Amino acid sequence: MQIKPFLTILLCFFGLISLAQTKNNTKPFVVVLDAGHGGKDPGRPTAYGYKEKDIVLDVVLRVGKLLENVDDVQVIYTRKKDVFLELRQRASIANKADADLFVSIHCNAHNSDAHGTETFVLGLHRNASNFRIAQQENEVIFMEDNYEQNYEGFDPSSPESFIGLTLLQEDYLDQSILLARTIQNNFMQKLKRRDRGVKQAGFWVLHNTYMPSVLVETGFITNKKEGDYLNSNRGKEEISKSIFDAIIDYKSSLNSDVTFENPIEETPQVASAVFFKVQIAAGAKKLAPAPYNFNGLSPISRVKSTTLYRYFYGETTDYETVLKLKAEAIEKGYTSAFVVAYENGLKIPVDKALKTKTN
Repeated sequence: MQIKPFLTILLCFFGLISLAQTKNNTKPFVVVLDAGHGGKDPGRPTAYGYKEKDIVLDVVLRVGKLLENVDDVQVIYTRKKDVFLELRQRASIANKADADLFVSIHCNAHNSDAHGTETFVLGLHRNASNFRIAQQENEVIFMEDNYEQNYEGFDPSSPESFIGLTLLQEDYLDQSILLARTIQNNFMQKLKRRDRGVKQAGFWVLHNTYMPSVLVETGFITNKKEGDYLNSNRGKEEISKSIFDAIIDYKSSLNSDVTFENPIEETPQVASAVFFKVQIAAGAKKLAPAPYNFNGLSPISRVKSTTLYRYFYGETTDYETVLKLKAEAIEKGYTSAFVVAYENGLKIPVDKALKTKTN
C-alpha cells in the first residue's frame, strides 16, 4: 500500500523531466551580434583618437548582456574581444548557428562634419554615398590571406562587383527593413539623434548571411561632438538599449497573433503574366489598404506572408511606370520603398521579370 505514493512521486518526477525536455527542445530566437573590425583592423581612422573597433565591441557586449536576460533568446557573438575576423568568418558563424537575426554594429566616418545614424540592409547602392560606405566596410577583405580565392574575384572598389550580392538576401529583405526602420526610429525618437535613414548597399558580410540582417552605423567618429558621445559610457549605454529594444520589438512583431481572413482580397492581380509593384512597408499589423493609412497613396494592396503583411503601392506591367511610382512613394516618406515583380502571381527577381518582358 505504500508503493502507490512512491509511484505517484516517481511519475511526477519523470513528468517534470519530460516537460523540461520539451521546453528545452523549443528552438530559441537566435541573435548573432557582430562587432565590426577588430585586431589588426581598427576601423575608420579619426583625428580624435577614437577607436571604432573598441566602441562597437563595447556596444555589442552591452546589447548582448540585455538580450541574455530574455528567456527565449540565445545570443552568439562573432567576437567578444579584440581579435581580427574575416568577413566570411562572421557570416559563417551566423549561418552555422541557424540564426534568426544578424546585427552588425559599426561607426561611420567622413571627411566632413557629417553626423547622424543610418542602418543598412543589403541591396544595390542607390548613390555614391552608399557605395562609399559599403566600399569602406568591405575593404577589410584586403587584410585577409588568400582573399582573391575566398571572395571569388570580388573587388570592393568596383561598382559592378556589387550587382551579384543582392540575390541571396532577397527573401529576407522585408524583415531586414522592418528591423532597420525600428532601430532608426528608436535612435530618432528616444535619443533625438539625426535620422539618416534606412538604406541599401552592397556589404559582403550581409550578402553571405542566410537570415534577416542589418548593419548599423551608430554615428560618425569623425565628428568631434558625435565621437565624444559614441565614446562615452552614456552614449554606448543609450545606443545599446535602443538596439536591444528594436530587436525585442522586431521579435514581438513576428510572434504577433495575426490572421489571414480573405486571400482573394489580399492578392489582386492584373491579367498580364508579369507585373511590377512598389513595396512600401511590411509588418505584423494588419492595416486596411486605404489611402489614409499610407500617407494618401492609392491604390494599395496587401499580401500576407508567413509572419508579415506586406503593403504595395500601384501595379503595372511597365517598368518605367513602376519606377515613377517608387519615386512617388519615396516623396511620401517611404524612403525604403523598392520594386518587386510577379509572374503568374508568384514573386520573382526583378531582373528575371525584365528579361522575360524583353524576350
